[in-house]
Amino acid sequence: MQAMVAHHAQALEMTGLLASRSSREEMRLLGRRIELSQADEIQLMREWLSARRVPLSSHDANHAHPATAMPGMLTADEMRRLADATGGEFDRLFLEFMIKHHEGALTMVDDLFAAAGAGQQSDIFTFASEVDADQRMEIDRMSTMLQESRR
Repeated sequence: MQAMVAHHAQALEMTGLLASRSSREEMRLLGRRIELSQADEIQLMREWLSARRVPLSSHDANHAHPATAMPGMLTADEMRRLADATGGEFDRLFLEFMIKHHEGALTMVDDLFAAAGAGQQSDIFTFASEVDADQRMEIDRMSTMLQESRR
């Protein structure tokens, strides 16, 4: 749960770039949907951790952990490339990187369900299942947008 908070926080960092880097309304709408779902999920995870007196961890505050610690996390170089891009190049990178990011979340959910005894609590099972479904739908949407932009 601690790792997923940091993972979602990076997605919010990525969507925060849309307003100044993309001119496409559909990109901004996609970003808004991602922001809303990720922010709600972060709040739920923080409350879950707090109720169990589990610290959020330093990962949540500064993303200082190695990108390889969590599947799908963008490296500092990838984040820099995204932040430096504009227009069509930004849109392409955003979609490619967010797909990678979402695929990492799917891996984290798979890892949770593969761990013996993990994901057995109904709230965790429901949360992880919803993350899985939401991420898959967004990956499909972004893949379509990416294909359409290449035409």
